[in-house]
Amino acid sequence: MRTTTLLRKLLGLASTRVRKVSFDEESLVVDVAPTWNRARCSECGSKGPGYDRDDGRRWRHLDVAGMKLTLRYDIRRVSCPKCQAVKVERVPWAETSSWFTVPFEDHVAYLAQRSDQTTVSESMRIAWQTVGAIVQRVVARRRESDPLDGLVTIGVDELSYRRHHQYVTVVVDHATRRIVWAREGKDADTLKAFFTELGEARCAKLEAVTIDMSGAYIKAVTEASPQAQIIFDRFHVQRLAQDAVDEVRRDEVRAATSEEERQQLKGTRWPLLKSFWNLSLFDSLRLSQLQRENKRLYRAYLLKDALVRVLDCTSESLARVKLDQWIRWARRSRLEPFKRVALTIAKHAEGILAYVRSGLSNGRTEGLNGKAGTITRRAYGFHSAAGLIALLMLCCSGMKLGPVFHWPGSIH
Repeated sequence: MRTTTLLRKLLGLASTRVRKVSFDEESLVVDVAPTWNRARCSECGSKGPGYDRDDGRRWRHLDVAGMKLTLRYDIRRVSCPKCQAVKVERVPWAETSSWFTVPFEDHVAYLAQRSDQTTVSESMRIAWQTVGAIVQRVVARRRESDPLDGLVTIGVDELSYRRHHQYVTVVVDHATRRIVWAREGKDADTLKAFFTELGEARCAKLEAVTIDMSGAYIKAVTEASPQAQIIFDRFHVQRLAQDAVDEVRRDEVRAATSEEERQQLKGTRWPLLKSFWNLSLFDSLRLSQLQRENKRLYRAYLLKDALVRVLDCTSESLARVKLDQWIRWARRSRLEPFKRVALTIAKHAEGILAYVRSGLSNGRTEGLNGKAGTITRRAYGFHSAAGLIALLMLCCSGMKLGPVFHWPGSIH
């Protein structure tokens, strides 16, 4: 078997012929060319006259026997009759803007799904920033043609990155449990961009949207899809009460006039914030002691616990009665933080009761917060929102990649 034939089979590249093989200081260099003769436009694929070659253009391919393997070709420019412009020639082994072959990029993306960015960089012998750029290209190439088709119930939430100073708005399809859209920012204009991409016809098909109580998100949903039921996420409703408990606790610590009173409040933060079913024996004893020593703080705990029980209701009519009772109790509790929470909940009561009726919440989206945190740590910090969004899409949109292997006779 000729060497060029063997290498063509080892490369595993369709529509590619091998001309010759050589070595340089750091890699095996294979001179290749497309199997077609006339140059093709990289934009539309139309054939046109080729000219003005860029001599020695190189693309990194998967290693062979531990050696770097580089493809080399004198790429041309094309005068495209369809685009009415001069374009770079299309090559079958790589995208126009890339210096790496498609199998190489797919293998990098597969590794990025499963390990940290530094490990991928070191194992594939490429720059750290290059891993992120490759992931973005693979996501653009391998994603579904239109992930926004067929949306009926969606969840909207923001993810923070770079020490919680920057945010990305994420939209999740409740039916498939996958991220379908993401964009930098967390204001109304950011979410409006999603509805603009979705279009009026598909916006009209939305039945429910789970969100937090952000006024910006509420405005964007109401304007773009007024028929959709707004469902306020249970996590954020409970968080209002938890924050109010913590605020009451801090007020009590500041108001303490003696060391004995401060000691009584020491170590109460986490027992107060835990759910009633998650209390340890020590936590229960601590709260029993608090019931005798600080009535105000214990009342705050009971209010928080009662709201959780309202959200646990399976009957909307029962939940409506209990929520109304809770609001009246919070208003007369003489605890200012809970009076403010009562006003907020009364304002958004229908959206909260919609959770009881539908059972939908942003649990999946909130779960992605943890996954996004893991992804951020794996990449040791993102320099742009585009990098985070690409990796989220790679790992959380249902994209399936496998390791890329080549063997004689395989064509990819």
